[in-house]
Amino acid sequence: MKKLSSTAGLLNTLKLPGAANCLEDEIEKAKCNSTSYMDFLDSLLQGEIAYRKEKKLKRNLAGAHFPVEKTLRSFNFKLCKGLTEKQIKDLLDFSFIDNHENILLLGPPGLGKTHLAIALSYEAIHAGYTVCFERMSNLIKTLKTVDIHRKSAFRINRILKCDLLIIDEIGYSPIDRKEANLFFNLTSEMYERNSIIVTSNKNFNDWAEMMGDDILTTALLDRLLHHSHVFSLNGDSYRVQNQKKEV
Repeated sequence: MKKLSSTAGLLNTLKLPGAANCLEDEIEKAKCNSTSYMDFLDSLLQGEIAYRKEKKLKRNLAGAHFPVEKTLRSFNFKLCKGLTEKQIKDLLDFSFIDNHENILLLGPPGLGKTHLAIALSYEAIHAGYTVCFERMSNLIKTLKTVDIHRKSAFRINRILKCDLLIIDEIGYSPIDRKEANLFFNLTSEMYERNSIIVTSNKNFNDWAEMMGDDILTTALLDRLLHHSHVFSLNGDSYRVQNQKKEV
């Protein structure tokens, strides 16, 4: 037992905590199965790899800042017009992230735009990609305080390094000229370097009023729409439908 503890300590010193955690189990398996030294070492290292993958997954899920957990399995495609289940499943090879393409989900409230964005992003994280989720209102606050708050600077730095950024609820609140410029600068910096999923209740024709600048809006849309997948959703709000069922 002392030898086991000593060996586990050596593995931890070598920064192999996963191998240290499964050491005792692997020794018992090796005894029962008369495993060769090579197979034992392979199993031990596989345990370390599995530990690191799980740790990375948990770190990426925490860093994404998802407000809730959503899955594609729980999304009712029959209630939403403007896209099909196949179109969404075709995105699950994540070539759109590899090619730095964007996804824009447009339509009135209650159709599941945020649900789809989060569900796709969960799948992306499990596939090994890094993701950040931000509501537009919070993203603007973060951009405005990046020079005075360390937390804001850290968040923006993470956003710029992530594979996929979700910007939720663009258009729900108007922004002023300075805020629009900050948002444009961020999207410009991410252009053809990262992928962005946008959800908005506004048609593109209404974005100029929201941004307060026609030229800036044109330049912003030019970057977002280049290499993009656009889905215009329509139908009845699922929240309203649920209320009707309850009544």
